[in-house]
Amino acid sequence: MSDSQRPKDPRGFYSAGATPLFASRYDQRFSYCLHVPQQHDPDGEALPLVVLQHGTGRRGPQYRDNFSEFAEEHGCIVLAPLFPAAIGDPDDLHNFKFIRYGDIRFDLVLLAIVDEVGERYNVRTQRFLLHGFSGGGQFAHRFFYLHPDRLAGVSIGAPGRITLIDEDRPWWLGLRGIEDAIGATPKLGELAAVPVQMVVGSQDTETWEINNPGDSNWMDGAQDAGRTRVERLTTLRENFEKHGIAVRFDIVDGVAHEPMRVLDPVRDFFAGLLRGGGR
Repeated sequence: MSDSQRPKDPRGFYSAGATPLFASRYDQRFSYCLHVPQQHDPDGEALPLVVLQHGTGRRGPQYRDNFSEFAEEHGCIVLAPLFPAAIGDPDDLHNFKFIRYGDIRFDLVLLAIVDEVGERYNVRTQRFLLHGFSGGGQFAHRFFYLHPDRLAGVSIGAPGRITLIDEDRPWWLGLRGIEDAIGATPKLGELAAVPVQMVVGSQDTETWEINNPGDSNWMDGAQDAGRTRVERLTTLRENFEKHGIAVRFDIVDGVAHEPMRVLDPVRDFFAGLLRGGGR
């Protein structure tokens, strides 16, 4: 880039398109990046928001980049938060998936980041679209239980461990004791109003990571939902439908546990919602 091409305000240049990672003002241990499309106009119509929650591998910028064309085509802002590993525990990879760790409420961290983005950009934040895969899928469906009023739609991708709508099973296998564990009450009566997608690869059948008794992210009884991620997501779908929650269920043929290869049906689901097409 020549000197004549340099923007007069570098801050504005790096606040459009694919942005850097910004530390959250709410808690600077956490950060986020965005794709802000050309359609963004501070004085125009507010744009919809798509949130892409990473899994264990913390691939937030990669998710964002895989949605860049979508953001431009559909005129939406894409937000990819980052919850680093080893917050409070040098060996931790999993704490964000279960919503609360110590004094950290990861659902509230996400909502604070969403509000912060709403202060910086002309974007609709009261309700947003949320996708998560693997560990992000764990976070997404548990976030859904607590905050359906903030979601315009939720896409739950291949969670290795599921929480059923079942008040007889202990948290996090079910919802018994969630108020004590999390400090919040699920809004079960509002879940059916939110469009839901579940997505998984047909070959997502390895079990080494999700059948690991004794590890920090294991509870006896997790295996009751099935051995593979396909089986466990099917169990979650049946549980949702039993409670009157309609589910779009996508199995991506020939795909294993590969987050970027299940995104086509996610984009299709979100595009339909952004066009007002419903579920």
